[in-house]
Formats: sequence, C-alpha cells, structure tokens
Amino acid sequence: MTRSLKKGPYIDSKLLAKVKESKPGSVIKTWSRDSMISPEMVGLIFEVYNGRVFIQVKATEEMVGHRLGEFAPTRKFVKHGGKMQRELESGRAAKPVEADQSVKK
Repeated sequence: MTRSLKKGPYIDSKLLAKVKESKPGSVIKTWSRDSMISPEMVGLIFEVYNGRVFIQVKATEEMVGHRLGEFAPTRKFVKHGGKMQRELESGRAAKPVEADQSVKK
C-alpha cells in the first residue's frame, strides 16, 4: 500500500536537515532506510545502514521517488545448487567452447 498523496513523501526530519546543511561531495550517514529520495538529494552520497555495514549510495535522477533502503540490500544472495553446481561451473570453465563439428562439407 502506498502513502497518501495528501501527506506527501516521507523523509526523516533529521535526514532532511543533514541534506540541507551538506556540501557537494560530502557523505551523509543514515539509518533511515524508509526515507524517500527527493530531487534535493540528487548528486549527494549517502551511507545507508543495512543492519551490518554502511553501503554507499549515490542519488541520481532515476532514483527520485524510491526509498534509500532499496539500494542497500540486507541479504547476501548465495548461489543455488551447492557442490553439484560448482562442479558443473568448474567443468565449463575448464573446457573451451568448440565449434560444432557435426556439419561436414
């Protein structure tokens, strides 16, 4: 469910104060993952906390309207397949791909 249009976008008041005081090129550290990226934030660099470490996010025009937390993933993706998948991948990497020899002239 989205936020009501009459309320406007949610931006943490402390974060908004930091944005207004910041200079271009400075890094703004924040824990407010639920704050929306506004046009004033474009070009600024944020360090967004993901629960373990701070991840640097540079706000661009395409990000306006999205939340800061969308660009700082909280979970690390581990490949599916385990041991069997690793063997297949190492086998592919070891063998160079050869041209199809079944067609003869």
